[in-house]
Amino acid sequence: MRIPYLAVVVVAISGLAFADEVSDTQRIDFPSGGTLRVRNSVGELTIEGWDQPGVEITTVKRSLNTAGQLDRVRIAAARKGDEIVVTTELPKHRILVRPFRGTSDFYLEYRIKAPRNARLTVDHDNGEVHISGVTGDIHTTDRMGQITLQLPAEGQYAIDAKSTLGTIDSDFPGNESRKLKFGHSFVHEASSSSQKLYLRIGFGDITILKTPRPVTPAL
Repeated sequence: MRIPYLAVVVVAISGLAFADEVSDTQRIDFPSGGTLRVRNSVGELTIEGWDQPGVEITTVKRSLNTAGQLDRVRIAAARKGDEIVVTTELPKHRILVRPFRGTSDFYLEYRIKAPRNARLTVDHDNGEVHISGVTGDIHTTDRMGQITLQLPAEGQYAIDAKSTLGTIDSDFPGNESRKLKFGHSFVHEASSSSQKLYLRIGFGDITILKTPRPVTPAL
């Protein structure tokens, strides 16, 4: 299995000195059978399923250069009908921390906890997306970076994954095909009741992992 971009990002960020940092945590009631929608996110996005009825959204904004400039980066979350929508507004001229570049202006991190049965729709512009513990349908696109899913081994999944310039690694069975040297697709058809996974990335990899089962201590 290929080494995910996360290892590269940690190396790139660890040597950086941030001039400013702002963090915020917001909690919102989640509508029954609703959808969590994330739009225009950048940086590192982590979504974890939990056994609580609401959504908890923690965001961290870091500036590498001038302190006091983070107010130009706006992240908002609000309920709209049966959806919780998280949006990001960025300055027109900016460079973000990426696994592909050594210097940047901003680094953004999102840590979101949502009910396990939530449906997810993620439109990520640049960076990493990590999703675990979610049993609802997942629709995720990423222009450049890495998509990683951790799913229970016993689940049933209808997988439709494609990378324009990268690879797809899956612990689950499926049919894969490669387009010339770079493009890669992975498909597994399943029953209509299966969890649906729609995954698209432009430049980067998709990794679908089986969640390790907890070890029961010997008596």
